[in-house]
Amino acid sequence: MTETAQHSPRRRPARRTAAALVLAAALVPAGACDLKAGPLPGSTRPAAQNAPADTGSPAPRSGSGTSRIPPGFDETGFQEDLRTAETVTDGFWRKHWTELFTGSYSSPRVLGLYNGRDPSSAPRCGRERLGPDNASYCPAGDFVAWDAGLMRSGYARGDAWVYLVIAHEWGHAVQNRLRRGLVSSAAELQADCLAGATLYGSSDDGTLRFESGDEQEMVDTFQVIGDKTPWTKPGDHGSAVQRLRYFSRGGTGGVRACFR
Repeated sequence: MTETAQHSPRRRPARRTAAALVLAAALVPAGACDLKAGPLPGSTRPAAQNAPADTGSPAPRSGSGTSRIPPGFDETGFQEDLRTAETVTDGFWRKHWTELFTGSYSSPRVLGLYNGRDPSSAPRCGRERLGPDNASYCPAGDFVAWDAGLMRSGYARGDAWVYLVIAHEWGHAVQNRLRRGLVSSAAELQADCLAGATLYGSSDDGTLRFESGDEQEMVDTFQVIGDKTPWTKPGDHGSAVQRLRYFSRGGTGGVRACFR
């Protein structure tokens, strides 16, 4: 994915239809729910699920987690895509908030990368520090952060990884800004839906351009981060099939489709 020039937006109404076909087709081979994530490139163990922390306030940002960078890793491109994903995601909500909800939008703080293998430097959320292989939104601290090892190893699979993870965690920040009645009991799946609405909505706005292979990379990402079992209780992320279905719902129907 790449950021487009702000002064020359290009609307892409056909993009949502194409995305629906790609994502819907992917649901067929992914029908088995007991998907198991294999090790990420440059990692010696499976990645943990994307679980947001619950409460707390951050410690100063520090630590880069560079020890797990795969050989030949494009660090410059990685840093650029991180900044773009953060900027585009925040820009989408800033632009469309008043069309969708009452009140005004405020951005969560972005702590960004942290070194989950160094507990002393990882951000604190409540009484716990954020751990390795995780990406989080902390409601009490109102910040988003992601383990550098997770993000770099995922990026080695394709740049769509960072856009999807960041848009998902931002979805939790959006949920925290809404009245409780609007937040689904399946909050993780709703955040996936909001991520789809954000990325494809940004494409429609002309602030984000999908490149060849991006949609397949997102399908592959859900096969990595999906749980073994379907969603059954609050806090569950859902199976890869469920997560992809909800992401597709937001991608094709927009933000409002995430609150039906």
